Amino acid sequence: MAQIAQNPLILVDGSSYLYRAYHAFPPLTNKAGEPTGAMYGVLNMLRSLLMQYQPTHAAVVFDAKGKTFRDELFESYKSHRPPMPDDLRAQIDPLHKMVKAMGLSLLAISGVEADDVIGTLAQEAERAGRHVLISTGDKDMAQLVTPSITLINTMNNTILGPEEVKTKYGVPPELIIDFLALMGDSSDNIPGVPGVGEKTALALLQGLGGLDALYAHPEKIADLNFRGAKTMAAKLQQHQEMARLSFQLATIKTDVELALTCEQLEIQPPHTEALVDMFRHYDFKRWTADVETGTWLKPKGAKSVSASKATIQVVEDAQTSGCALSREHYVTILDEATLKSWIERLKKAPVIAFDTETDSLDNHTANLVGLSFAIEPGQAAYVPVAHDYLDAPEQLDLNTVLALLKPLLEDEKIRKVGQNLKFDRGILDNYGIELRGIAFDTMLESYILDSVAGRHDMDSLANRWLKHKTISFEEIAGKGKKQLTFNQIDLETAGCYAAEDADVTLQLHLKMWPLLEKEKGPRQVFEHIEMPLVPVLSRIERNGVKIDPAVLHAHSDELAKRLMELEQQAHMLADEPFNLSSPKQLQTILFEKQGIKPLKKTPGGAPSTSEEVLEELALDYPLAKVILEYRGLAKLKTTYTDKLPLMINPKTGRVHTSYHQAITATGRLSSTDPNLQNIPVRNEEGRRIRQAFIAPEGYTIVAADYSQIELRIMAHLSRDKGLLQAFAQGKDIHRATAAEVFGLPLESVSNEQRRSAKAINFGLIYGMSAFGLSRQLNISRKESQRYMDLYFERYPGVLEYMERTRLQAKEQGYVETLDGRRLWLADINASNGARRAAAERAAINAPMQGTAADIIKRAMIAVDDWLEQEKPRVKMIMQVHDELVFEVHKDDVEAASEKIHELMEGSMKLDVPLLVEVGSGKNWGEAH
Repeated sequence: MAQIAQNPLILVDGSSYLYRAYHAFPPLTNKAGEPTGAMYGVLNMLRSLLMQYQPTHAAVVFDAKGKTFRDELFESYKSHRPPMPDDLRAQIDPLHKMVKAMGLSLLAISGVEADDVIGTLAQEAERAGRHVLISTGDKDMAQLVTPSITLINTMNNTILGPEEVKTKYGVPPELIIDFLALMGDSSDNIPGVPGVGEKTALALLQGLGGLDALYAHPEKIADLNFRGAKTMAAKLQQHQEMARLSFQLATIKTDVELALTCEQLEIQPPHTEALVDMFRHYDFKRWTADVETGTWLKPKGAKSVSASKATIQVVEDAQTSGCALSREHYVTILDEATLKSWIERLKKAPVIAFDTETDSLDNHTANLVGLSFAIEPGQAAYVPVAHDYLDAPEQLDLNTVLALLKPLLEDEKIRKVGQNLKFDRGILDNYGIELRGIAFDTMLESYILDSVAGRHDMDSLANRWLKHKTISFEEIAGKGKKQLTFNQIDLETAGCYAAEDADVTLQLHLKMWPLLEKEKGPRQVFEHIEMPLVPVLSRIERNGVKIDPAVLHAHSDELAKRLMELEQQAHMLADEPFNLSSPKQLQTILFEKQGIKPLKKTPGGAPSTSEEVLEELALDYPLAKVILEYRGLAKLKTTYTDKLPLMINPKTGRVHTSYHQAITATGRLSSTDPNLQNIPVRNEEGRRIRQAFIAPEGYTIVAADYSQIELRIMAHLSRDKGLLQAFAQGKDIHRATAAEVFGLPLESVSNEQRRSAKAINFGLIYGMSAFGLSRQLNISRKESQRYMDLYFERYPGVLEYMERTRLQAKEQGYVETLDGRRLWLADINASNGARRAAAERAAINAPMQGTAADIIKRAMIAVDDWLEQEKPRVKMIMQVHDELVFEVHKDDVEAASEKIHELMEGSMKLDVPLLVEVGSGKNWGEAH
């Protein structure tokens, strides 16, 4: 049976639920005689689903009123369905209100069906690396199933992954649309091909493949073993138009324009009063009591108390003896004597939890509103300094508070724990306080324990580790445009919220640290890499990078002109104007009007216009080449040349990115606002963007980059003699590999052979199969398999490493970097072949990618230590992939470059030398 990943995004087919509930439950009514059966059924199914899987993100999707695009394609689509019964229609509006009051997102998009909205969200979530669980009873949803997208039928608790779809319907998910197109679907009035039923459709699809294959090779149909095979080709030909139309009708649209992304579907706290009022009105008495006591959506066995009480009981788990999160001993400090008393208590505590409250999440412009502390579970305090709502009580003066707290906050010996302390360090830096004694960070404790366990924000961690629902910011501040900032929140509410943050942080640390402390490798990574990196990243963020907006504006103008030229070229090549940014219009132009044969289909069955497809078409079709260039330049313009000048901080005159330590599975850093990791480097236009990253007057940009670091780590891990020797001798590794694989002298290797060897070298790091290699090199699968066989003959140590790693992963459930960072692999022993294969690829790649991440993090810490101790005229301003970027005084470039080179190459000792290439220039483009 397919396995459901932890914390999937749950998408509920509300329209399917509605009709099934209406027919499955008796015609219930309340005392006023209003119908309630469908409402009760839908809510009951929703409640069971949420209690079973406890997701953080979910949405319920209903069909909107009115016609859809399918009605325009086929007038008779669903025309046979009787109008909705009046007693069902009367339940829809109150049901929608109750679903929203449960804290769930509810969507109904006009012009499309619920299936299309679900398909769009599911594929978006899959691309973002999330697992998705779709709750429905409709078989057409099976076309969406992948290793990451699973169906569940809550009426019989049947779960469908790719293997289960094939077992149930006789065809895999990618042929479900063809299946429906051939035999039709009476429930939706999809006509199909006359005379083709389920058995015939299966025989055709299992014998030859989908519609395209059937119409491409009609002569092969007669050889299939089913009744009527001899005349079936003629029948299919006669009804081809109907078959193609049926295919369109059955295809779930996956590019619906939505106002919400999958990450915005976070489940909110229930609106208790609204739910209670509605449940009372409709006589759902048992549920009314459950909502009032806070148990309505809690799994069985969870302890609870009345929502009106101050104490929130925590469910005990096996990891610690449970303790209650009580707000009874939270205090708000409004006088100097109490603050001084608390400071004395804080000094004596073995570790203190610390948090700041601000009026913004912008680390560089936010104002401090208050500070909170916790010294033991349940003992927490909030010190307000800048609440400004009407009738706000007297607060301590900001300067007085900071003067009293500064010695404590800057004391290295007083150990602090926080949740994302990098942010708090930045806020205090705005006020001339350097936060020291940063000993623990609960976000990083969770991340090191298991990077893929779920999100590592405080709310998620409190729910996961303490079984505690924290007070959300939206609960106290509201939503949208009318949302209050923290300085506008009344002190009673703010004090409870802020003190809880510190209390929860401390209790999370007390839960997680004993587990982390016992694990030598992860503890080493936490104590010697991740925690020391916190102030380093904070300093880099605050340094920022200088941008020349004139360079970007000029570049943007050039791009605009070029885009206009490309648009005109495209219109000329297409013989008509069209929107180059519309995949649908491009599909029509390329595959219908120009008659180009589609190379690949989207999961929804439409001809793909992806970058991969366009690159292949561009070899033969000028229009595809023009579109490809247009897309790339349009993305550069909107993402970088237009946007970067707007991100210059008016206070500092620089752009300040935010680095994230707890996002990627393998330990790599990521960055946002702007995302420096995604600035393109392989094309000239992308490299020009780097020219806008400039040094200030009297300084030079220095960039230092690790060369082929993951391949060097592969050589170290595999201990392969051939790879070790090639690196030790300083050979061009790709040319050396080509010489080995093709049996040639090094000097005889052609550029094409070197390219093939490079594809193999890097492909193996990411677990590429012979099929993947064949596609990348545009050669037959047999030929690519021969290349890989030759490679493993020449480098047997690599194959041994891969086999050894797979075995260790299966036995341990995780793999490790050289420093001991772990990546847990939930699917390494999965019965589902696709999930297992993906986990095996991750197992091979993670030790290399994770070790590379650890190496550059070690280098950043070493370089920062040099900068802090010796105070040279050098600033570390960016980290991008395997590269560090600096501003260096023009008189110190040579000496600083040598020191940076030495520190980076010495950050870790491998069996092959680490090679760092250092360049310099007036901008990043010149230095890189």
